[in-house]
Amino acid sequence: MAAPPVDTPAEPEPAARSLHHARYVLAARLLIATGAGALLYLSFPPRTLWWLAPVAFALLGAVLRGVRARAGFGYGWLFGAGFLVPLLSWIGSFVGPAPWLVLCAFEALFLGLAGAGMALVSRLPGAPFWAAAVWIGGEALRSRIPFGGLPWGRAGFGQPDGPLLPVASIGGVPLLSFVTVLAGLALAEAIRRALRPVPGMSRRMAAAPALLVVLTLVAGPAASMVPVARTAPDRTVTIAAIQGNVPRLGLDFNAQRRAVLDNHVRVTLQLARDVAAGRQPKPDLVIWPENSSDIDPLRNADAAVEIDQAADTIGAPILVGAVLLNPDGKTTTNSALVWQPGIGPIERDDKRRVQPFGEYLPWRPFFSLFSSYAARAGYFVPGPGPGVVSMAGVQVGIAICWEIAFDDLVSDSVRAGATVLAVPSNNATFGLTEMTYQQLAMSQVRAVEHDRSVIVATTSGVSATITPDGTVTASTRQFAPGTLVDRTVLHSTTTLATRLRSVPEWVLTALGVVAVAVAVLGTRRGRVRPGSRPAGRTAQAGEDEDD
Repeated sequence: MAAPPVDTPAEPEPAARSLHHARYVLAARLLIATGAGALLYLSFPPRTLWWLAPVAFALLGAVLRGVRARAGFGYGWLFGAGFLVPLLSWIGSFVGPAPWLVLCAFEALFLGLAGAGMALVSRLPGAPFWAAAVWIGGEALRSRIPFGGLPWGRAGFGQPDGPLLPVASIGGVPLLSFVTVLAGLALAEAIRRALRPVPGMSRRMAAAPALLVVLTLVAGPAASMVPVARTAPDRTVTIAAIQGNVPRLGLDFNAQRRAVLDNHVRVTLQLARDVAAGRQPKPDLVIWPENSSDIDPLRNADAAVEIDQAADTIGAPILVGAVLLNPDGKTTTNSALVWQPGIGPIERDDKRRVQPFGEYLPWRPFFSLFSSYAARAGYFVPGPGPGVVSMAGVQVGIAICWEIAFDDLVSDSVRAGATVLAVPSNNATFGLTEMTYQQLAMSQVRAVEHDRSVIVATTSGVSATITPDGTVTASTRQFAPGTLVDRTVLHSTTTLATRLRSVPEWVLTALGVVAVAVAVLGTRRGRVRPGSRPAGRTAQAGEDEDD
């Protein structure tokens, strides 16, 4: 008698296997894109893990290679969300979680656009170079729109401790970002070609991405050897930065404005006693932070008397951060006043780029429908000028708080004759978050970009003194009174970055746009050609063709 037939499991259909594979590949790419964004965040200060940035872009490049623009947009957005949500978490301490997450979701759209462009050019010869240029175009767009843009989190701002930093003196933050991104994308391509050698490809072609990685890594040391133009001999002055501290953390510190002014007067008077006792050198000029006198000293005699006392006792002009009421009786300016001993205010600089949703509220009636915070947003208006004041014969360039993030503002100050940069800031609103360290990193990059010493003075920390090579020579603790007295070198030099201004950014952006246009035209030709597959598209999810 014959044995009954035994049922054996049927082999999965090829289409089903392909579908399962595609799902696994999609899930992996989604996770890698988000995780790569988180790695980019971890590369930023206060950590000194600068090398994680190229790794993050290597992973992003691997995810984007060969996918369609629509998928590239999605992966780029996830990368942006993984990066910006933790990077900008300090905003949540200011306005709550909903506005913070909405802002991050919106800003990630710019990274999504960059991801779409990078996916399109990923099949072109020399793809890492073109993709890095596309990324710079995305940063340029995000730094300008909407409402003046949000340059926070550009790739170059995460490199103050890395060997690539000197590149900033050649082409500013855009070129520093470009080299950082290019290093990661070239690394990904070098690894891909090593793991999947292409038949018929010469060794020279296979080694090209590896050579590109090496060139990016030596770009920093090479840039440091480029000479600067010197228009006058260097000289040294003594500058003091005062951190008076605030009476409490958080948004409501402004409720005790007089206490903030008192604190800065008290610390300055203590410095004067230390000078008299020989414990500190006498400063030639003193920098107070932003909002050190939220009581308008031009309208309130009691505040003016206090500042007079501090300036007369220390015997040096003080840069006083003040909130001034305008003649219309409604709007205000965020100003820095030069307070001369025995005279009073003799010069002022008004903040040139005020912060949307903080210092002013765009579309106020509209946004008032969504947040109770709208009623607390300020009515600040921007001021004119290049951001330079004269103190004790020193031309001081001023970037008030977040102005340090904007290329044009800092360049204007240096080109107008600033021999030292002051960054008066008020970070008390953001508590013990990483915001102050991220801002300090920007100041370090600006020091190298323009070959200028930088003095950072904040109400609550971290205040710091920075040399022209980006080194932080001294700093204060957060939420503690402090004084930094520094023998500061004044340079009258001009770096290539100062002369070129935004030219490197526009050139790189133009190259990225042209590369995208070439990729799009190639895709259209592929669609017209019978039996061809459009460029930049895989037959199935996860499929990857070699060049």
